[in-house]
Parts: sequence; structure tokens; C-alpha cells
Amino acid sequence: MKLITFAIPCYNSESYMKHCLDTLLTGKDEIEIIIINDGSKDKTLKIAQEYEKKYPNIVKAIDKPNGGHGSGVNKGLELASGLYYKVVDSDDWVNQESLQKVLKKIKEFSKQNQTVDLLIANYVYEKEGEQKVIHYPNLPENQIFTWHDMKPFKTGEYLLMHSVFYRTKLLKETKIKLPEHTFYVDNIFVYYPLSFVKTMFYLNTDFYRYFIGREDQSVNESIMIKRIDQQLFVTKTMIEFGSPLNDRKQNKKLCQYQLHYLAMMMTICTILLKIANTQESKSKIKQLWAYLKDYDQKLYQQLRWKSLATLVCLPRFIAVPGYKIARKIYKFN
Repeated sequence: MKLITFAIPCYNSESYMKHCLDTLLTGKDEIEIIIINDGSKDKTLKIAQEYEKKYPNIVKAIDKPNGGHGSGVNKGLELASGLYYKVVDSDDWVNQESLQKVLKKIKEFSKQNQTVDLLIANYVYEKEGEQKVIHYPNLPENQIFTWHDMKPFKTGEYLLMHSVFYRTKLLKETKIKLPEHTFYVDNIFVYYPLSFVKTMFYLNTDFYRYFIGREDQSVNESIMIKRIDQQLFVTKTMIEFGSPLNDRKQNKKLCQYQLHYLAMMMTICTILLKIANTQESKSKIKQLWAYLKDYDQKLYQQLRWKSLATLVCLPRFIAVPGYKIARKIYKFN
């Protein structure tokens, strides 16, 4: 039985994917690694096939036409046989000691017949020689817990793709399918299944290494501005999943977190458009908030004043510097 399926969507990843794979392989036969070559034009597929040949009981090399990161995640989930499903970007890597801790904990769940829908671990920003650990002091440690047991998330604290291990069966039951040829769909991957999650476990270990620094990365600010329409599409898609306010009586803590996450998405879209500072970008800001207001008046009012989203109400000469200060404090992008 495989404990974790690691899906590695790859596009032209020949220069860095080996480091990612080598750190994962320390999980040995308890894991499976599915490398999804997404129509690469370099040696990515060849490298993937070499690993598959060398580690036939662990590695699967999948070749498919280009469909974007989301299509790679979809294909990995389709083929996954592990108890938990984890997406790792090919330019990132994992801490080997933390991997052993995660595997040990999942084995305990399995032996004790405990159902844990979401395992959470820390991740580390690796940027320009600097490191910043993102951990979750608001979550109970060393126990299975529910939404009711957690404290509110603070500004700058989010469950991102880097920190989550979803139970594979739960993901498949949600029938999640990410959009193809679209960047930033990792937000959908993390956000959508949350409403299905009943039980969680937080393992306070620095597992995922999230590398930031390549000029061609999708999270590079200039690239995000160029791809703002895709960010807008993802944000609107998340809003259309249904307002968290509708489920407030059933699960207040879940509702609070969903509002927290949506506020972050609205903030990012708005600030990037303010940085662009063109007539078109100004028009898109108005369109985005008008869309939200028309879609759900109560949700609009909540997000307008929630967390960092308060920046969006300020003039550009205040909002943009405020965003840049926040970025330095919280070390994102």
C-alpha cells in the first residue's frame, strides 16, 4: 500500500526536476511519484523515463499534450493510488527528515483506522538566500481536530498547496477538476475541497521547500500582471463555488477561513491591477468588484473590509506601497 502519491507536473523542467525527485525518493516504497510531462520541449520526458526505469516500483512517467498545470494535477489524481495526494512543483523540493515524519504519522492513521481528511505541514519560502517558515500556531498539534477546534487565521496565514496533503479518496469524491491552460489553479485545488473536510491533523514540521527566484516563475510580479486575466478567472471561479455565508450556521470557523482566503484573492487581483496603473486595469478593478457585488451583496460587504482587502479601498499611492510593505513582512512572492 502506498501512503502518499506525489504528483509532479512538469513543463521544460530538465534543469531542476532531479533535485525535486531525489528528495522525494527518500520515501522509498511507501510512496509513489507520478511525473506528468506536460508537452515539454526539452529533456523532461527523457529524465522522467530514466527515473521510472531505475525505480519501477515508485516512479511513473506520464506523457501528455500540453494542458497546463491544472491538467497535470488532474492526471495525477486520476492515477493516484496512495492514501494521500500531494502536488509538488518540479522546481521545489521537500525536507527528507520531515518526509519521514509525515509517513510515520500516516502509517499511524492507517493502523488505527483513523480517517483524517487533511494533513497539514509547514512550508518554507526559499528566496534569494533567505528562508521564511510558514507554520500554523492557530492549529491544535498532535491531535485530530475539526474546524471548530481551530483559532482564526491571522493576516498572511493561509493553507496553500505547499502545506496540504488531502486524503486521495476524499479528493476523488469531490470530483474536483482543475481548468486547463490556466495559471494559479492551485488556489482552486486547495480551496474547493475544504467544504468536504471533516477532520484534520497538523504536523509541525518544515516539510515543503517553496523556491522563489526564477524570472519565469508564474508568481513573479511582472508575470502575474501579464496574466491578470487568469488570476481574475480563478478568483471568480472560487466565488462561484458558493458563498461561505450560506453555510455560516453549519460551520462558522470554516466560513471564516473561506472568507479569509477569498479576501486574499480579491486583494491580489486588485493590487496587481493598481500596480499596472492603466486605463484598462482601472476598468478591470471596477468590473471585478461590481461582479462580486452583483453576485452576492453580503459577500461583497464582507470582503471589502476583510484583512488586507482594506488596501483595495485606498488610493493607489497608499495601497501599492502598503502592499509592498506587507510583501516584505510576510515574504510572499
